[in-house]
Amino acid sequence: MKKILLSSVAILGFTASAMAADLPSRRHPAPVVAAVPVFTWTGFYAGVNAGYGWSTNNDTVFVPGVGLVGNGNDGGFVGGAQLGYNYQMGMFVVGAEADIQYADLGRNNNNGLGFNNSSDDWFGTVRARAGVAFDRALVYATGGFAYGDANTGWTVGGGVEYAFTDNLTAKVEGLYVNLNRGNDHFVVGLPVGVAGNKNNEFGVVRAGLNYKFSTY
Repeated sequence: MKKILLSSVAILGFTASAMAADLPSRRHPAPVVAAVPVFTWTGFYAGVNAGYGWSTNNDTVFVPGVGLVGNGNDGGFVGGAQLGYNYQMGMFVVGAEADIQYADLGRNNNNGLGFNNSSDDWFGTVRARAGVAFDRALVYATGGFAYGDANTGWTVGGGVEYAFTDNLTAKVEGLYVNLNRGNDHFVVGLPVGVAGNKNNEFGVVRAGLNYKFSTY
């Protein structure tokens, strides 16, 4: 009888343990932590910019019997908008950007004894960009095609851009622009006349703000 009782107790204990193992656990599941997306420069963006531009030309000419006549170097406000696309491969970023700019370089003025028919009220560029990204900071070089007032030419420069958020970036950029303006005629009174074909060259330093469209 004693053996029977001990055997029954053992069987009941084993059964209770097996039933307890089958019951749902009261432990809370470990929280699922979503992975934070890694920032990427890849994507389309659009923005605005503003800065200062200055002519690197010196339009003074020598007129016999008069001396030097001209307006020297001029500068003023530059501002506009840009649209572009970046593609990131590891640390390297390549892309393209187009912009259109208002330029108050003060070049459409009279030369005293005659006139200068050049005007720098606006210009635009279509450029390639290539740089190196240090997480949210991008250092880049840029260059390509430039146009303005029916003239065409080229531009080269560089800049630094930083992403404050996944969608908002700011940049500081410098450009050198060279436009072939053809023949500019300076009429200084008959029978003397002066004509030239010096290119229109100017520098630009500007700050910009871009909105980067999400890629995920």
